[in-house]
Amino acid sequence: MSVGRIIDTPDCVEEGAAWLAQACPRMAYAMEQTGPLPLRRKPDGFAQLLSAIVSQQVSVASANAIWKRLQQAKLTGPRKIIWATDDDLRAVGLSRQKIRYARALAAARIDYSALRDVPDEEVIAILTEVSGIGVWTAEIYAMFSLGRADVIAPGDLALQEAARILYDLPKRPTDKELRQMAEAWSPWRSVAARVLWAYYRVAKEREGIR
Repeated sequence: MSVGRIIDTPDCVEEGAAWLAQACPRMAYAMEQTGPLPLRRKPDGFAQLLSAIVSQQVSVASANAIWKRLQQAKLTGPRKIIWATDDDLRAVGLSRQKIRYARALAAARIDYSALRDVPDEEVIAILTEVSGIGVWTAEIYAMFSLGRADVIAPGDLALQEAARILYDLPKRPTDKELRQMAEAWSPWRSVAARVLWAYYRVAKEREGIR
């Protein structure tokens, strides 16, 4: 199976945005409000997923502080995590649960280079086998670290809320409902997600003015 389109440059995002604007008047309206969409490409590999684990259930500031301490201690690679003691990992700010998740990720021995050539569904299946990596994290990794053009993370509350506002829905769509809605945005679901995230910020700022 093919991995489909890869979003590598701002031009790719613009191509997807143009397709969505033509396919859906509400998407076109949202983009009029948001302006140009971000590329948001990130590196792939172990450190990116370890960073995602660090970020779970803590503030952005706390996650950034812990990640900086991990970097300073040179604890961002799988072998370093395996060799580190629990005390080493606690000292940089990881909770007992996150130490367990970090060790599970290190022990999984994922071939990150090979993931680049694996279909979206298989990427998500491989990553979610690891304790501490849920579907949302796997989908975000596929979207931004692998650049997949046709993945969305329908469990994301900001995406759900943006869809509710943009499409004037009576309530926030569920994960399943948003996944069904997103079928209309294929093959550019990752760009649709960028639209919704950007629109979410615009809508919330507007609410703040009121």
